[in-house]
Amino acid sequence: MALVHAQPLDVVSVRPLAAHIAQTRTHSLLKTDRMQLMRLVLTAGQTLAEHQVAGEMTLLCLEGEVLVSTPGRQCRLAQGDLMLLPAREPHALLARADSSLLATLLRHPAA
Repeated sequence: MALVHAQPLDVVSVRPLAAHIAQTRTHSLLKTDRMQLMRLVLTAGQTLAEHQVAGEMTLLCLEGEVLVSTPGRQCRLAQGDLMLLPAREPHALLARADSSLLATLLRHPAA
């Protein structure tokens, strides 16, 4: 079964998960030819190994605390903090507490 994404003009909640964070998995919220929004959910101590994405990406911490590591620096994101990662920037995540983030990825349509 295909993943169901939100459609244009749908309202999507990105409120903190609070007590439900442990039962929620990372999932894609919406996807178009040019953009994808994902809710990343990490429990305390969980890591996301170093990787990179083709387009620019923002990370908005909705709750918790996450360390974002790039080859040149390490940044702490807490609730309400936002950062931009350049296209193809290698990065890894480490949750310092149960956390959820809104990741917005700019995509390049297939030629």
